[in-house]
Amino acid sequence: MEVTNTSSSSIMWFFRDKGFDDPSIDKMLRKCKQLDKAQSEVASENWDYLRNIVGIQERKLPYIVSRCPKILTLRLDERLIPMVECLSSLARNPREVASAITKFPPILSHSLEEKLCPLLAFFQALGVPETQLGKMILFNPRLISYSIDTKLTVMVSFLASLGLDQDGMIGKVLVKHPFLMGYSVDKRLRPTTDFLKSSVGLTEDGIQSVVMNFPQLVCRDVTKVLKPNYDYLRECGFGDAQIAIMVSGYPPILIKSIKNSLQPRIRFLVQVMGRGIDEVASYPEFFHHGLKKKVESRFKLVKRNNIVCSLREMLDCSTKKFHDKFGFSEVTASYASL
Repeated sequence: MEVTNTSSSSIMWFFRDKGFDDPSIDKMLRKCKQLDKAQSEVASENWDYLRNIVGIQERKLPYIVSRCPKILTLRLDERLIPMVECLSSLARNPREVASAITKFPPILSHSLEEKLCPLLAFFQALGVPETQLGKMILFNPRLISYSIDTKLTVMVSFLASLGLDQDGMIGKVLVKHPFLMGYSVDKRLRPTTDFLKSSVGLTEDGIQSVVMNFPQLVCRDVTKVLKPNYDYLRECGFGDAQIAIMVSGYPPILIKSIKNSLQPRIRFLVQVMGRGIDEVASYPEFFHHGLKKKVESRFKLVKRNNIVCSLREMLDCSTKKFHDKFGFSEVTASYASL
């Protein structure tokens, strides 16, 4: 690697001292042209600040710097410290800031005044409580890289078109699943909601309920995930109206693994418990409960004691309430789990 000037020589020695090999250094130089003029003193100061003050582990710093080498060129007092202090004011504990930087190192390269502050104001205008702002930004730090005008506003308009434009509903959705904002409205979210309406048969209220309670669902691919699950439920004998009710009541049913979740539970329900699928249609949360730890163990108890009860009565309560409801002792329960 040819060294052309004193600054380049200085920063190269810094990188080599930190354990970077020449190919990695070349890649960073191509990624960040400012490194050519970077001073090793500035780079060393920033490195030490991230390690000693922010609390990022030494072994993670090479990864962070390779992802965003610009970090080493920023003035500590003018850029890094103000950004870190602002992020720290949003955090519940200092480790969250270090974690956010590790997840998305470029967060430190963005302007506090031009990017982070307008972003916080944008979310507050949507009704996101100040106490929840940190949860959103630090959980998904990539948010700072999104354009408010060309991406986030489009997302908000789409959610409003679903009828979620009252009582801070949009803000609540975004707090629940900040990664929603990373998806394309036209390529992912609109096709998904169209599928829920046209194929699954959800009403406008049903779609609103799904987005409010489980926004992760509208982020999944229709062809690869949602439609195969929908088709499987139909193959099991569920009617269109029943599937719509189940999706409204328990949206994850459309993204659960068919092989590892849906099939074993339906097989156990029908072949072992001797129950019909109609009962699941009225209690879709059945698919939420652990098969072996909860469904099988409780079924053994009620069967051994000749107790007749619905799935909801058997499963929709804590272990203590279940024992109290049917009069089981701890000894009896332990015996049933064997």
